[in-house]
Amino acid sequence: MSAVRKLEPADSVLAVEGLTSGYDAAPVVRNVSFSIAAGEILVILGKNGMGKSTLLKTIMGFVRASSGKVRLAGADITNSAPHLIARRAVAYTPQEYAIFQDLTVEENLRLGVESDELLRQRLDDVEAAFPRIAQRLRQRAGTLSGGEQKMLLLSRGLIARPKIMLIDEISEGLQPTMVAKMAEVLQATKDKSGVAILLVEQNLPFALSVADRYAILKIGEIVERGDVAHADTAATLEEHLRI
Repeated sequence: MSAVRKLEPADSVLAVEGLTSGYDAAPVVRNVSFSIAAGEILVILGKNGMGKSTLLKTIMGFVRASSGKVRLAGADITNSAPHLIARRAVAYTPQEYAIFQDLTVEENLRLGVESDELLRQRLDDVEAAFPRIAQRLRQRAGTLSGGEQKMLLLSRGLIARPKIMLIDEISEGLQPTMVAKMAEVLQATKDKSGVAILLVEQNLPFALSVADRYAILKIGEIVERGDVAHADTAATLEEHLRI
């Protein structure tokens, strides 16, 4: 493993310590450690099948950790129920299109907040990020395009006004203009609210355009990490992702 080019944040929103998890007796994530501070974007990069999505699902409580700890603002949330983790201001945007197709856009957004009143108060957040979604509140979510469904997924996380967002492959299958829009929204959200963002990605240009730090996951283990701003970061990441 290469030397870490930047110390992990001292005052972390999320700290993962020696985390191991998987399915049945087969470990998928192996002894993973990292942390994220408020107002920071950390991207986890890697090819398909390296354990990236499983890592997020373990943090979120959908996959049970066999060892290690997940701490949120210092509190141990390891293996807590997903709905209890969400109540601690954690927003999870999964890789799958986890929207309710037969519900309206507004009804899907309602799932991201605790009351109708909060939804009304925060619709401006959606309009600022994705005006197209704000204009389609009465439309059935299943009739949205693929890109619009990704907007809806991210909007549902944004209106929760979380302390940390866990985002899995948000750029997958999107046109370049839409990828650029996602990057713009993530940067603006981070700068405005100071939210911490853990981003799982394979799209290297997108990742480099938004992240502050990176970690590369191979066969469930972090094998490289550092600052995105470092001079040779792009070359290092391309080499790892090519192998």
